[in-house]
Parts: sequence; C-alpha cells; structure tokens
Amino acid sequence: MPRAALFTITGVAIGVAAGALALATIVNLDVNGAPVSTTTATVIPAPVSQTAGEGAFDLGPASAIVAPSDARSVGEYLASVLRAATGLPLPIEDEGELILAIEPGHPEGGYDLEVTSESVRLAANDAAGLFAGVQTLRQLVPVSASGRSAWAIPATTISDHPRFAYRGAMLDVARHFFGVDDVKRYLDDIALLKLNVLHLHLTDDQGWRLEIDGWPRLTEHGGSTQVGGGGGGFYTQDDYRNIVAYAASRFITIVPEIDLPGHTNAALASYPELTCDGEAPALYEGIEVGFSSLCIDNERTYEFVADVLGQVAALTPGPWIHIGGDEAHSTPEADYLRFIERASGIAAATGKTVIGWHEMGRSDALPAGSVGEYWSFTTPEGDAAELARTFVDGGGRLVLAPADVAYLDMKYDESSPLGLLWAKGPTSVEEAFEWDPAEVVPGVGDARLLGIEAPLWTETIVTMADLESMAFPRIAAIAEIAWSPQPEQGRRDFSEFAPRLAAFGAHLDALGINYFRASGVAWR
Repeated sequence: MPRAALFTITGVAIGVAAGALALATIVNLDVNGAPVSTTTATVIPAPVSQTAGEGAFDLGPASAIVAPSDARSVGEYLASVLRAATGLPLPIEDEGELILAIEPGHPEGGYDLEVTSESVRLAANDAAGLFAGVQTLRQLVPVSASGRSAWAIPATTISDHPRFAYRGAMLDVARHFFGVDDVKRYLDDIALLKLNVLHLHLTDDQGWRLEIDGWPRLTEHGGSTQVGGGGGGFYTQDDYRNIVAYAASRFITIVPEIDLPGHTNAALASYPELTCDGEAPALYEGIEVGFSSLCIDNERTYEFVADVLGQVAALTPGPWIHIGGDEAHSTPEADYLRFIERASGIAAATGKTVIGWHEMGRSDALPAGSVGEYWSFTTPEGDAAELARTFVDGGGRLVLAPADVAYLDMKYDESSPLGLLWAKGPTSVEEAFEWDPAEVVPGVGDARLLGIEAPLWTETIVTMADLESMAFPRIAAIAEIAWSPQPEQGRRDFSEFAPRLAAFGAHLDALGINYFRASGVAWR
C-alpha cells in the first residue's frame, strides 16, 4: 500500500493509506480497573503519519503541563483550552505528564506527538509547530469524560507537517461589518484547523473599514453603510493592532486587502477628488460589482494610494499586502495597466510582497515575486489560469481560492437559506474536499503554490452564527487539503473523511461553533 500506516487496535493490525485515517476503538481501564471502550477518531487535518498505541493517557485532576520559557505561551494556551473543555486545573509546573518542548530535529513546520499511558510529549522545532501540535492534541481529548473522573486520550504516535506554508481563510468585513470580537472568534475557529493566515477584505463599494490618518471621511462616511442597510462600522487603528496581535498569539498572519482600482465606491463617496468628474457618488448598499473606479490620471489618486498602503503596511507586521485588482470593469484596459504598474510599485515600496487577484496578471510590470490569487476558471479579462501563470513566470507563486470549490459563501445546496449560486451552483462539503490544488492551473504544481485559501464573502452573511454555519464544515475540508499530503492513489476519499468530520462536529458542539449539518455525514 502506498504511504501506508499500521494501526494496532486491540491487537489487530490495520493498514490505512496516508490521508485515510479511520475510526479506532481502544480498550482502556477505568479508575476501578474495569474495561472501558471508547471510540475516537483521528484529527482534521489528517496527520502525515499516525500509529495507534495501547491504552490511553488519563488526563485528570492531578495532571500538570511542563512548558519551558520558550514554549511558555503555547503551554498557557494549551492550559486555557483544556481547562475550558474539561474543568481540570492543569497548572504549568516544572514537572508533569504533559510535556511541551522546542528542540531541533522535528518536521519542518510541524511537530511530533507521543501519547502513552504514562505521559503526553509534544515537540517541535519552533513555537508555531508546537501550536499546530496543540490543535491535534485538543481533538484527541474526548468531548466528555463519560462519567469518569479523567479524560482518556488514546495512546498514539504522530509525526506531522503541512503541505503548504500558506493555509488561509478570507473574511469580507466590507459588505457586512464584523467587529473586533467577531474577528477574534473567527481567528480561534480557524486556529483549530491549523490555518495560519487570515486575509481581511477591508474595503469595497459597500464600506471602508479601516481608519486612515489624514483621510477621516473614509470611515466616518464610507464606513457608515453595508449591504442591505442597517449601518456599517470600522476599525480604529488600535482596533486593527488588537486584531493583528491576537492573530499573532494564534500564529496566524493577517493579510490586509485594500481593493483597487475598482470596488472603491465607498472611497469615492467619501472623497470626490478621487473621481474624474469631482462628483461624489451616493453610498452603495447593493451587491453588484464592477461599476466603480478611481480616476487613473489624477495625481491625487496616487497620493491616496501611497497614504493608505503606507499606513496599512506599517500597521501589519506580516510579509504581505493585498491590493485587489479584480473586477475593475469600469477602468479602461490601458488605464488599468498603468494603474496596476504604479500602485503595485507603491505597495512593494512599503517592503511587503504584493498579492493581487489573478486579473493583475494582465500586467507585465508587476514587482518581482508578486503573488497571484486565483479565484475563478474564467473572467471577462481572459483565461484565469493563463493570467495566474503570469505571476509564476515573474518569479512569484500562487494562492489558490477557486470559487467553485473553495468559496464558503456559496450555498451548500439549492435549499440553503444563505449564500449565492453564481460560481457553478451549490458547493457541497464533498466537492470542497475532493479537489487537488496541483491540478487547478496546468503545469503549476506544489512547488510554485504558496498555498490555498477559503474566502467567505458576506453579501448574505449578517451574524456570527451565519458566518460560522457557512464556513463550517466546508472549511475543515479546505484545511485538510492545505495541510495533509495528497494521496498517491489519486483523489481524496470523502467516505473516509465523513466519519472524521462527524467526530469533529462533536468538538464544534462542545466549543459552541455553529455549523451546517451537511448531508452525507452521520452527525452525532
């Protein structure tokens, strides 16, 4: 069997191909020495390598966490999430059974985890890898003690690392605004799945969401609306710093997007000098696209772009800045190309790597190493795969977010109350799971892919419950594609994934995360 792992389950060896880790029944003894059978499932995303051991580690009132100074923050995080899940005290002490270690010799970007009946040891090269391992450990802890005084963590050995460096989610806070606490909650949600990037779509026709010094009307006026009315909102720069810091505590990088030169009605309504006729358009609360454009021949436009991108870059410690470039249907082609050349140069001058949607591939003057984000199989501007390949030819890489499988705002099925259908119709959890990024752009395989992303546009998304139900469980499928290796035998097997997803649903229930109970999964 290719990439087979052997699981010894109550004395029986079972071969399972990598990425196809099935349910396992493990026999333990309770506190009185009587046998207890618990059914557990391997985690999502599936580990690269996992071998089941015998017995289980009983996480109980006397358990303690050992976390040296370089692992202290991860240890405190582990303690907080396990305390919330179990009610156990779990102090961090010099001696204990749950041991965290940062040391050389472990998988790049990943971790090694060993659970025996005596202890739990989690080790990685750095704190980020250790944090990823914590997410695995969280899912191995049962959602309840089943009447016992201890939570039985099944014995297992895992060695694990990510397929892609960039494992992203995108949240559109422009069409409907989500406040700081909502964004923090979503950061916690995606951290559970080892996602390490949150792309924030901060500006659009319907609202401008980030305070910019010297341009107060962007938020005072342009931030006052959203789709369907009901007011908007915005982040002060301190709010944004708060989000960035919280993300960093979860080893998640924020990628800010200022969408240019289209999707700019909120900015134009706030500052009419950015238009070519000097007239401010009305604020907009609909969902149509492609009708707005900055004035390309106006020097004030580039003063605006430089101020905005300079401040956003200074507020964002991560390596990337996203400048959009999509659906600029009201910008003539020659004007678009001149704008992208100049705006991308301004963005690169901030010291960041430029990211743009694949339409920016029409330009042959992008900064070297620019990253393209592919979102659709075709656009009015040309073949999306060919446009995306332009970034690769320029020494950059691609982030894949194909709308037909990765857009979380698409309906699950025709009867779904939320979501849209424009990409190809509904997108089921199975369709979100059974695709291979290496097959999206012909000739561009893993080596030229920075990673993948699951965007959530918010035309129909108003509340946090809406947001989570559209993201979960499809985002779990995307996270597995981003982390776990592609099976050598071909496509991923949804029939293997579904039982693990059902088990993951029990963790979502325990965490209070809203999710859609999609068909094809035997939810508990």
